[in-house]
Amino acid sequence: MAGTINYLRPIPDVAATTSSPVQSTIPGTPPSLPWPGVGSAAVGASGLGLIATSGDASPVPAASIAKVMTAMVVLADKALVRGDSGPTLVITDQDVATYKADVADQQSVVPVVVGEQLSEFQALEALLVPSGNNIAETLARWDAGSVTAFVAKMNQRAAALHLTHTVFADPAGVSIQTVSTPTDLLAMGMAAMQQEVLAQIVNLPQTTLPVAGTLYNVNSVLGQSGIVGIKTGSGLNFGANFLFAATATVDGAVVTLYGCVMGQPTLDAAFHEAEALLAVMKGALTVHQVIKRNDVVGIYETPWGSRSDLVATDDVALVEWPGMILRQRLDAPTLPIDRPVAGRTPAGNVHLVLGDQQADVHLITTATLDPPGFSWRLLRINLF
Repeated sequence: MAGTINYLRPIPDVAATTSSPVQSTIPGTPPSLPWPGVGSAAVGASGLGLIATSGDASPVPAASIAKVMTAMVVLADKALVRGDSGPTLVITDQDVATYKADVADQQSVVPVVVGEQLSEFQALEALLVPSGNNIAETLARWDAGSVTAFVAKMNQRAAALHLTHTVFADPAGVSIQTVSTPTDLLAMGMAAMQQEVLAQIVNLPQTTLPVAGTLYNVNSVLGQSGIVGIKTGSGLNFGANFLFAATATVDGAVVTLYGCVMGQPTLDAAFHEAEALLAVMKGALTVHQVIKRNDVVGIYETPWGSRSDLVATDDVALVEWPGMILRQRLDAPTLPIDRPVAGRTPAGNVHLVLGDQQADVHLITTATLDPPGFSWRLLRINLF
């Protein structure tokens, strides 16, 4: 009777077990980065996110780097694709009054006249290339109706990006109440460079506007050390800042490196510190296949001895920095084995996380999982 009951009991489903480490450390020793001797800094890379920081983490005036957020808000509200010029702004009496006031205050300005027409793209060029403070206010009024309403949008976007140490008090970065940290600005820069038009504009060495004529990028190291942007910020007696991005080819893959230095003695010093950091970063990054097709990452094994490996169906290469942690999670279903499960049956994924990079790799079985035979079903103990 006991044997009959055993035989009639349901066949247990089988869960997969992992055969790979849940987490592993990227080999190598993290490099000693040439941090600035004063101020603060942070560096990161596409995919990896934030890598390292240095100096006092207290918020300090961001200066004209704030204009990156101004451009992000405008492009979120009035999106452009590469090649578009966008809608037209007509320069008003108020815009000219702002320009004249900024000239009197010896601010960075772009000349404008009443009735001048600028496309959205041209206005963003005027904002980001020569760093026109007056253009920041012009764009703010054009986008939100008032500077106050626009600044509220800037702070809403900062909150959405989790920039917890950032406050915007104005769209140009003139106010010393517009503050941030290298870590927050790095995150903002990474988000900004995902907007194709913004990335295009900050990489322009110069632009030509209807009234102002030819204007040059304040970022004088553009094109050097692979630098493709992003924005300088200086002139507030709190030191010079530089939020930068640079492209590098690492093991055949193009990687974007990011950094931010704040509180430097001069803008030239900020440029020098950025290039020094980039030189060391490029030598430390690698791109490595963390999983290859047919790598075994898990196992199905039944109590009656039927067994199948779980293998990856694709290669995955990730950007690596020495000392960072690669995490793996096996997401494979529990399988019913009341009938044979053939080899090459899809069986979930392995989920990989390294820095900000995430990847899911599909898995398949390699061998048939057979149901238990008569003897096992008859003689099994209550554990199964």
